[in-house]
Amino acid sequence: MDIDMPVVLTWAVMISGGLWLGDVLLLKPRRQEAAVALSDGGTAKTDVDRVLREPAVVEYARSFFPVLLLVLMLRSFLAEPYQIPSESMVPSLEVGDFVLVNKFAYGIRLPVLGTKIIDIGEPQRGDVMVFIPPHDPRYFIKRVIGLPGDIIRYENKALFINGERATYEFVEQFEERLPFSRGSIPIREYLEDFGDGVHSTYRYSFTEQPREWEVPPDSYFMMGDNRGKSGDSRKWGFAQASNIVGKAVAIWVHKEPGLHWPTFSRNQWLD
Repeated sequence: MDIDMPVVLTWAVMISGGLWLGDVLLLKPRRQEAAVALSDGGTAKTDVDRVLREPAVVEYARSFFPVLLLVLMLRSFLAEPYQIPSESMVPSLEVGDFVLVNKFAYGIRLPVLGTKIIDIGEPQRGDVMVFIPPHDPRYFIKRVIGLPGDIIRYENKALFINGERATYEFVEQFEERLPFSRGSIPIREYLEDFGDGVHSTYRYSFTEQPREWEVPPDSYFMMGDNRGKSGDSRKWGFAQASNIVGKAVAIWVHKEPGLHWPTFSRNQWLD
């Protein structure tokens, strides 16, 4: 089950802040009036202090509200951690990598709603971007391939952007064992360059039909670097500008699935 942390934090801030504010405006004045009445009647100071004491739930709300608000502001407007759940961005990002997502690189957005309130920048070709795809409410992470107005063609496992073929440099070939089988499939690693930086991609031996897309306004064509294991814009369409979460800028920690300690062996800035 995926937990939507922005929603959880927003509700936690609203509830804790509401409890604290309600106490300040309604309950605390009543306690003070009751304490004054008891004092005038000669009641012992210990009893007066007991009347003035905040309810436990209000005390907790007052203590947690500023902390929760600070965390919400940091995650919403500055940076947010994100864990890589699948192999779609291998070899650039591995399962278990925790990446830092710059939340203001593409503009300041309201938490939960995602409405842009301050325009700072736009996604660039080659960026590794976190976003919400059109078919799934969860966060996805892919590489920006096509910008609004671009013509993208994918043929023979090669990218063509506005009629120009990306350049490729062969790195190596290796075998990957198929699950529940004694067989394996050859995979080739290439360095791909489409004019905005070089990154590694994996190609599989199975065939794919050539296809072509024109990127609509306020949309982006997204692809994983592990082309044979990535569900991306080739399958479900375009990422909408209104559903952008932020730009992935660094790997800050890595943890293998299961009972393993986190390590910093893969710490690096992303291209």
